Amino acid sequence: MAEPSTLVIRNGTIVDGRGGEPFVGDVAIIGGRIAEVGRVTLRGEREIDATGLLVTPGFVDIHTHYDAQALWSNRLDPSSWNGVTTVMIGNCGVGFAPCKPEQRDMLVALMEGVEDIPEVVMTEGLDWNWETFPQFLDRLDARQFDLDIVAQVPHAAIRVYVMGERGFQREPSTDAERREMARLTVEGLKAGAVGFSTSRAIAHKTLAGEPTPTLGSAEEELAVIAEAVGRFGAGWLQVISDFDDPDGEFALLRRVAERSNGRAISLTFAQRENDPKRYKRLLDLLGQANRDGVRMIAQVMGRPIAINLGFELSINPFCERPSYKAIAHLPFAERLAALRTPALRSALLSEVTEDPMLRRRLNSWERMFELGNPANYEPHPDDSMAARAARAGVPVEAFVYDLLTAGDGKATLYRPVSNYVDGNLDVCLEMMRHPNTVMGLGDGGAHYSFICDSSTVTHSIMHWTRDRTRGERVPLPWMIRRLTHDAAVAIGLEDRGVIAPGYKADLNVIDYDRLAIGPLEVAYDLPAGGKRLIQRVEGYAATILSGVVVAEGGKPTGTLPGRLVRGVQPAPATERIAAE
Repeated sequence: MAEPSTLVIRNGTIVDGRGGEPFVGDVAIIGGRIAEVGRVTLRGEREIDATGLLVTPGFVDIHTHYDAQALWSNRLDPSSWNGVTTVMIGNCGVGFAPCKPEQRDMLVALMEGVEDIPEVVMTEGLDWNWETFPQFLDRLDARQFDLDIVAQVPHAAIRVYVMGERGFQREPSTDAERREMARLTVEGLKAGAVGFSTSRAIAHKTLAGEPTPTLGSAEEELAVIAEAVGRFGAGWLQVISDFDDPDGEFALLRRVAERSNGRAISLTFAQRENDPKRYKRLLDLLGQANRDGVRMIAQVMGRPIAINLGFELSINPFCERPSYKAIAHLPFAERLAALRTPALRSALLSEVTEDPMLRRRLNSWERMFELGNPANYEPHPDDSMAARAARAGVPVEAFVYDLLTAGDGKATLYRPVSNYVDGNLDVCLEMMRHPNTVMGLGDGGAHYSFICDSSTVTHSIMHWTRDRTRGERVPLPWMIRRLTHDAAVAIGLEDRGVIAPGYKADLNVIDYDRLAIGPLEVAYDLPAGGKRLIQRVEGYAATILSGVVVAEGGKPTGTLPGRLVRGVQPAPATERIAAE
């Protein structure tokens, strides 16, 4: 048997994921595990000089939607470009297993609408050689990736599997159907899932406007599943909800958590424009639940939840107007040429976006900014489209139109829809600092056409610890801990997220001063020529997964040591002994 390979990182500034002060030292890796930290005398088969560079654990993104991309690609970018070494899929109750052949169209339609993955891309990219959830995991287990994957059992899929069309149409489940959903959830957990997910969000619907099958599911349906997860004794429950009735909805989810026998329940919190103080009430309720011994966690984001708009993208400020709809089918070059004609410009500027909700999203000029290069995720209100047009003495819609058609026509506008009511990110800081929150919501593998938040990991480091000028910053070790150890422990992966002997050797070597996020780009690299938004980053000198260098100098090395991780993972034996 061959000896395990050895890799030594020398003279790096180690930020170990536990929140302590950085220190200069070496990291020795043997056979995919960290063997020694400090002054290492061992000579590695390969050595990396990290003088002047940070050495951190690999980042853990607990909220992605690579369920489809993982089946047609070995590379789970853009997340892997951002130093992410573990992602969790199956969020928001949507996924592709379990699934009977006659139900495939329903799950594809749901994923297309909820997560903005084009139907043609999934039709081309999915081979559907599974039916049950364990078979789906086996399919993933046979593949190789540039990072590790963990999965959750999606509520919509098991509901449709058990109830068929009735489940898709949100009809009430019977006691027997609830027990069967619980059984399928445990079957998935036994096969290697780390949790169960569901959605109670009104915005989650198919393109035809059909709500997600789990919207309004009875409390008892969720509770029976939660009790089964509790009896299994591992895994969490992930929920996304609108909290339109914050006290009533939180109370319902707290009762579900109470019936789970100590399993954690994860919620998504953000500041909403129509009720900007609601998040504070939810944070209060979250804190009280945990003080009462009920494990509830909120996923939060370090920047706005936003949409991106432009003429090459799927949405733009004028996309709901009749004259634009008439040319929307044209290839980008032809569409841009038409938009530059005086006749079409005049027509579009004379029309209005009729739907009030869409008008708030697409034409709120005082809340819309040019994203720019480098991308600015905390823009000043004085830089809004409304403010810039006023200074230029130009009607705002004409100003925006000319900005978007100038140059190569690829300018991108940024419209924060959550976490930016006050025109700054102080609300994000408040939520990040709450003791019962965890950072997530990168959404990699989803929202291909108008959202690209995988870079939120990189942004959280550079903006909050180095670049912020419009408010308080946070210590670098604190932020690294939030993106590594805290995220990993939240989903039960206690074998990673820390630089210490015995831990999994997932690490980043980072040129902190060069860390940067580039502009949004449109790539046409999905199956069937589908397009997606991507965003390049700089500053990652190396990313190491299971002791293997998977990226160097921002470029993939071609190695694919990433695998499906089955089930929760305990901390290294040395750590457990020390804790005892």
